[in-house]
Amino acid sequence: MDPVRQSIRSFLRFALPSAAPDVRIIERRSEDGYTRSLIRYSAQDGDQIEAFLFHPTHETPRGKVLALHQHNSQWMIGKSEIAGLAGDPLQAFGPVLARLGVTVLAPDSIGFESRVTPPGWGTSLAPPLDRPYGSVDGWLQHYNQMAHRLVQGDLLMRKVLTDCATARLVLQNFEPTDAAPVGVLGHSYGGMLALFLAALDTRVAFACSSGAASSFRYKLAHGIGLEMSLIIPGFAQRFDLDDLMRCVAPRRLLLVSSEEDPLTKDADDLFKAALPVFDAQNCAGHLQHLRFRGSHALDPERFQAMVEWTVARSRDEEAS
Repeated sequence: MDPVRQSIRSFLRFALPSAAPDVRIIERRSEDGYTRSLIRYSAQDGDQIEAFLFHPTHETPRGKVLALHQHNSQWMIGKSEIAGLAGDPLQAFGPVLARLGVTVLAPDSIGFESRVTPPGWGTSLAPPLDRPYGSVDGWLQHYNQMAHRLVQGDLLMRKVLTDCATARLVLQNFEPTDAAPVGVLGHSYGGMLALFLAALDTRVAFACSSGAASSFRYKLAHGIGLEMSLIIPGFAQRFDLDDLMRCVAPRRLLLVSSEEDPLTKDADDLFKAALPVFDAQNCAGHLQHLRFRGSHALDPERFQAMVEWTVARSRDEEAS
């Protein structure tokens, strides 16, 4: 095993789940070109996780992708944004990818949508239109998810990564006769988790990380805030995001960044720091960086680039 990967796993006390949980289908709806199922399964610690599963109906299924939602302090939105039911339409990867033949799983991260206390709208396929997207209470709940773990010697990052790895197993085992490899993609919070997961779980075949290539070095030097799952005591003294990127080699990794985004200002530096490891493994082309103009929020150009790359990688992996 890659010694850096093993060191980061040990530092986070992150262990891959060994078996997929049982899945219960709550509701299924037929849409244009795909079905959208609301499913529920148990995390390793017993938490109940809800997710949307998008399965192609008009295209032959080719590949599977775990789609991780953004943060945006919109606590009442998680998987519903990936589904195009709420929030930004340029986060609706589920329907778009499913219509192109990719099976997609979009789970709620802890502290979002169905995993807010009291529950949000995650028990229905459509959110109530009068429900606010964010609240002070949602911020406090997420803060406590971090703080309560820290005082017990645990990490929010370990929890969210374990949940992501469990979701990957759920997707991998959907239709057991379909052995298609599983990739991961996400923007912002989702992009950061996609990078961590791909680095530490070698069963992730490829990863697309958007709006998240920003080193601890840069953030600390420029006073940029840290998302709560990144509060990992001592981590920045030993590791940084370029270490995570190196751990993905020789698998494929796409970084998507934008020039005006404060969260991707040093994306080029990270790319250049990680590239020699890919080059040494004769797969320099497996690390790609697309840099655009624009702010942090996705625009149509970046959204389309992520979709096209993900579909191409899904078909590459299926053929290999």
